[in-house]
Parts: sequence; C-alpha cells; structure tokens
Amino acid sequence: MIPELHEKKLKELELKAVRTRELIIETLLEAGSGHSAGPLGMADIFTAFYFHILNHDPKNPDWEDRDRLILSNGHICPVRYVTMALAGYFPLEELKTLRKINSRLQGHPHRTSLPGVETTSGPLGEGISQSIGMALAASLDNKKYHIYCITSDGEHQEGNAWEAAMFAGKHRLNNLTVVIDRNNIQIDGFTEDVMPLEPLRQKYETFNWKVLEVDGNNIRAFIDSVKEARAVFEKPTVIIAHTIPGKGVDFMEKDFHWHGKPPNKEEAKKALDELRTLQGKIRSEHQ
Repeated sequence: MIPELHEKKLKELELKAVRTRELIIETLLEAGSGHSAGPLGMADIFTAFYFHILNHDPKNPDWEDRDRLILSNGHICPVRYVTMALAGYFPLEELKTLRKINSRLQGHPHRTSLPGVETTSGPLGEGISQSIGMALAASLDNKKYHIYCITSDGEHQEGNAWEAAMFAGKHRLNNLTVVIDRNNIQIDGFTEDVMPLEPLRQKYETFNWKVLEVDGNNIRAFIDSVKEARAVFEKPTVIIAHTIPGKGVDFMEKDFHWHGKPPNKEEAKKALDELRTLQGKIRSEHQ
C-alpha cells in the first residue's frame, strides 16, 4: 500500500528531486557523454518511485516480493542510477563511473551488472513486453507485487509497443501500470513532427486500458495518479505523464537538442547554480 503523502514528506521529496537533478548534471559532466533532457524531466517521477511508491529493499534488491520497476527507454538511465544511489543501492561515489569501461553504470542498464536493475534495456519499445511477462508470472504465482514500466513517448513509434498494449489489454493485467514520459521530444526533433503520436489517450483506451493523465513534474499529483491506478482492478493502467524535458535548467527546457548530449563545464556550472537557487526557493516555500 502506498502511504499517505504529508506536507513534510512532500518537501523532502521535492528537495530530493532537485538533488537528483544536481547529481545528474555532475554525473553527465564527469562522463562526457549521455542524455540530459529526459533524465532531468523524469527526476520527480523517479524520486516519487524510489522514496514513496515502491515496495522495495535496497539492502535486499532480489527480494522476491518487491515491486518491479522496468525502464524501457534505457537512455535516461542517469536518473535511475542517481535515485538508486540516493536510496542506498550503491555508493554515490560510483556515479562518477557512468559510461566508463568496466563500470556497472553503462549507458543503458545491464541487468546482471547492477543489483536492483530488473531488465537490460537498449532497443526501444521492448519494456512493455518485458513488463507483461513479469505481470503474467506474478498473476500465475498469486503474487501481490506490482509491475511498473517507464517508457518514452517516442518509443510508441515502434510497432512492438502496440502489440504489447493489445496483449495486456486482452489479458486484463491489472497488476501492470505503464508510465509514459510524454515530453514531446526525441533525438531528431519534436515527436509530432517526426511521427505524430496523437491521439495517444484514445489509442490506449481502444486497447482496453485505463488511461490517466497527469503533470509528471508535480510529485503529489503523480503519486495520486499511481494510487488511482492501483485501485483499478479490471484492466491495466497507463499514466500519460506530461513532463518538461530538461526540467529545472532553463536553457535545456523543451529543447530537443539536449535529448542526447551532456553539458560542458560552463553549462554544468550554470545549471547547478540554477538548481541550487531552486533548492532555496523550495525551502522558503515550505517554512
């Protein structure tokens, strides 16, 4: 059961999301490669998952009854690595090894390299299918854990995403919640210019899914939407989370050019200064 979200905890989550963004910038700067916009945009959602929603144990990452969090769009893995480190899965110092040779923190997550990572991801569009397999297994074994799948909007230009959506709807997998990062960008531009996805909501409804839409950068609203999803018993649920790519860093926000590149030293300093100012603002608002 997802606990109630009180004001004190909300403040802690909001501050942790900003800290997550700071570490994303620092980690990408150290790596010299990687994706910026998606990880920054998803910092609120990953913070909500690892510090409020998920039933998990960083000290026992293979615990049989843990909730499963599948990352389909593996290129945004810096946000997962940072939140996992903050949650205690591995030391923060290890973030400096992102994308280095022999690092456990590869440019796409590798299941057998890092405890707590449920799947290896790389080819886009596979995560929903992987999640379906886990959801079916849990149902057959009468397990109560829940499967969450984070996927990108651009992935929905892949045909296998829709094959998976049809299958999950047919089998009414109510232990599956898919979260779509609807940030409207991909490496070549805006999704609606490259290959339009709308009407996204109606497509999922046609395939017998419950569809929720939410501001993905509002932690309280997102947690409330997950609670609503968990209360749906007759079908799977998809949460279309509208996020701002590059959230928290003004010169990166809504700019698709930051989809697949890291900041340089000057850009990182500017981003970190802005995020530290945001931290102070959050503290003052909750006093």
